[in-house]
Amino acid sequence: MRTDQPVTIQRVDYTPPAFLVEDVRLEFDLDPDDTVVRAALRMRRNPAHRPPDGKPAPLVLNGERLSLVDLRVDGRTLAAPAFRIEGDVLTVPQVPDRFELATVSRIAPAANTSLSGLYVSNDNFFTQCEAEGFRRITWFPDRPDVMARYTVTLRAPRERCPVLLSNGNLVASGDCEAAGPDGADRRGWHWATWEDPFPKPSYLFAVVAGRLVATERRLRTRSGREVLLQVWVEPGNEDRTGHAMESLVRAIRWDEERFGLELDLDRFMIVAVGDFNMGAMENKGLNIFNSKYVFANPRIATDQDFAAIESVVGHEYFHNWTGNRVTCRDWFQLTLKEGLTVFRDQEFSADVLAARSPTPAAAASARAVKRIEDVRVLRAAQFPEDAGPMAHPIRPDSYQEINNFYTVTVYEKGAEVIRMLQTLVGRDGFRRGMDLYFRRHDGHAVTCDDFVAAIADANGVALAQFGRWYSQAGTPRVRASGRFDAQARRYVLELEQRCPPSPGQAIKAPFHIPLALGLVGPDGRDCELRVAEERDGALRPVAARADRDAHGHTLVLEVTEPRHVFVFDGIDAEPIPSLARNFSAPVVIEFDYDDAQLAFLAAHDSDPFNRWEAAQRLAVNGVLAIVAGADPVQRSAPLAAALGRLLEDASLDPAYRDQLFVLPSEGFIAEQLAVVDPEALRHARNALRRGVAQALAAQWAPSYAALDDAGPYSPEPAAAGRRALKNTVLAWWVETQSPAAVAAAEAQFARAANMTDRAGALHALLRTTAPQREAALARFAQDFAAEPLVLDKWFSMQATMHRHAGDPPVLSRVRALLGHPAFSVRNPNRVRALVGSFCNGNLAEFHAADGSGYAFWREQVLAIDAINPQVAARLARALDRWRKFTPERQAAMRAALEQVAAHEPLSADVREIVGKALAS
Repeated sequence: MRTDQPVTIQRVDYTPPAFLVEDVRLEFDLDPDDTVVRAALRMRRNPAHRPPDGKPAPLVLNGERLSLVDLRVDGRTLAAPAFRIEGDVLTVPQVPDRFELATVSRIAPAANTSLSGLYVSNDNFFTQCEAEGFRRITWFPDRPDVMARYTVTLRAPRERCPVLLSNGNLVASGDCEAAGPDGADRRGWHWATWEDPFPKPSYLFAVVAGRLVATERRLRTRSGREVLLQVWVEPGNEDRTGHAMESLVRAIRWDEERFGLELDLDRFMIVAVGDFNMGAMENKGLNIFNSKYVFANPRIATDQDFAAIESVVGHEYFHNWTGNRVTCRDWFQLTLKEGLTVFRDQEFSADVLAARSPTPAAAASARAVKRIEDVRVLRAAQFPEDAGPMAHPIRPDSYQEINNFYTVTVYEKGAEVIRMLQTLVGRDGFRRGMDLYFRRHDGHAVTCDDFVAAIADANGVALAQFGRWYSQAGTPRVRASGRFDAQARRYVLELEQRCPPSPGQAIKAPFHIPLALGLVGPDGRDCELRVAEERDGALRPVAARADRDAHGHTLVLEVTEPRHVFVFDGIDAEPIPSLARNFSAPVVIEFDYDDAQLAFLAAHDSDPFNRWEAAQRLAVNGVLAIVAGADPVQRSAPLAAALGRLLEDASLDPAYRDQLFVLPSEGFIAEQLAVVDPEALRHARNALRRGVAQALAAQWAPSYAALDDAGPYSPEPAAAGRRALKNTVLAWWVETQSPAAVAAAEAQFARAANMTDRAGALHALLRTTAPQREAALARFAQDFAAEPLVLDKWFSMQATMHRHAGDPPVLSRVRALLGHPAFSVRNPNRVRALVGSFCNGNLAEFHAADGSGYAFWREQVLAIDAINPQVAARLARALDRWRKFTPERQAAMRAALEQVAAHEPLSADVREIVGKALAS
């Protein structure tokens, strides 16, 4: 029987650390099975700490899976009862006000399958210290508001580890003496010492050692300093680093130009590793990356991979200022660095795409495509999170396991909150706020409130109500209705905001919502806008701001009350409102558009985001109607007519047209239903897709032929956009099951000279029952047997397959693939590609009525939890929304959750997830 209870940490309980660390000296004798870590910490009492009892606080250090060999204070060896270790905490009851703490500990990196702390991957050493991995390396007050300067010496056998890296700048290196500090034989060993001149929290510490090679480039910064850029990989992968290096250079230049921020070290390093829990980590000067976000060439990487690498490289580099130079006071402030930096990487990608586009129109289209891609992720993942048991504000109020709060809410919704701040104060005003933020807080650990205060003070605006975005969970809903008075030439728009209850927050106060809008007239052009607000029976001026970055006539209205009535005068004919242009706020807009109005907006709205949004609403309405029993042919007709016109519109950029033809996901549509029957939903969505495909059957072949390009591969946006649309058109064409379409997909698969076209053709073939399907899968696996990242695509495509008549359940295929030689349950990328893709990306098959998917989920969560709790906890969230499904599925999911919750042992990571799901 379990007797321990999970500990909930509350934001309101924050107190400053009792001790500060001025500097840290670390020495590592690296051995896979027995690494010795020597730490010397110069410490002092923190005058900001006020013990509740008024007595001097004891020294409390964190440590996990450490074997303590020696402990000294100012050179004096301590023995019990001068210190005690209870669980993962070391306490020294009495220490001076200033002192040096020295510890010697032993750790076993090769046995560290959690990939948190120091671990071994393919015989090389790597670290991951965010959020609480440093305590797996040495005893330390492991919290983000303890910032110190680090000097690190690494020792290892030269043959095994010819490369020794840590944060900052290399200051010395050489061969070790024959006998080490402990008398051990060190012949054939070498050492390197690194110094980081900037104070940093322990979560930004990093070590890398092993057999690696570097691609290098020297760059002169804006101020004239020469810096060295390096991308480190295992030998043989050097030719895959070029795009990552170019992306890093672009990120450095962009941050100099956009925000005036310059690289502050002499050297900046990226290191690729195949075993990694996340995408990448922004350790000061030594970024460690999942190889998925470094390796790219046309043979192994799709256009989407190229874009993702640029985005992630930018994200981690931008952390150098937003996260490293200014960091979080505590983990509740995580969005301070992550939401802000996601916003920065989104802006970077949009600016780079626009700059590389051949015309101004193409540049505007590229920005729109990037915005659509970002919002698609937000709606597919974050909106459901906001409506589920793990709903939390972007600045949570409590947690049990901080690793569970690296969420789409903290990251993606956090970025939307930052974007709203820029919308409210303008791009120049946002830059002023950023400048003030760094002047005030460089080198410190601060809070979200400090950031908002800098934006407000730099622009002379009040943002107190805006702070509710940081404290309230849930996705606000804005209900809109309009009426037109032809005689008065007046359009009246009524807006009401509300936010559904979420765990611990039954009632929400009104948010401060910047709502960008336009009115589209019957001629398809935007109306000029003069607006007032109706209050107490009178019209009052509105401080609306014209959005200079928007298309057409767009105003930004500030929605701050539960209800507003806005009046637009000088409107000659009844318009259709275009609301939340460019997705100006992370809200759900409720307006009763009919199909004709949506088709009109899809054809004419000057805002490209809302043009796409109109097509998406047409698709959702069609699927929901078919679920309710409508005729699929009739319900697909409005969407087919709209898409048919758009397909032929040569004025639209191919990349943008591609977005118009991507249907809303099953997961997104499921969120629009009160009760989800996954099989009925899949049937309805597929019926809509088939209806559109058949209605446009005559257009697919000529469109595909016009887009097909046998020329050399180019990663430029224009070429990538053509490939994207070509492969989307191919998939739609194959949906008709035309032999010509299947033949075209087979031919493209055979001749493709780049991964985008190869994967696109395979994806199309998987939509068929043709024998070419299995043959193509086998050929793909054979051709890329030595490419783990490509095989991840192969695993994922099979895990997310739709079952055709006569096919066995997809789960049987997934179970067979668990035994594939390329699959390893210890590698997070493989687990996400196969198990994660099935559980999170194949709604109908995972939620099969027989409950087999839930049994598989239970098995995998428990098996992975014993190896890597962080990966297991992510998988556990596949049942977050169990109460949204049909009763028999609810019962089966609840049983699976209860079985996991009752299992012994169970990590704190998984326990929090399943506990909150069951309590919902």
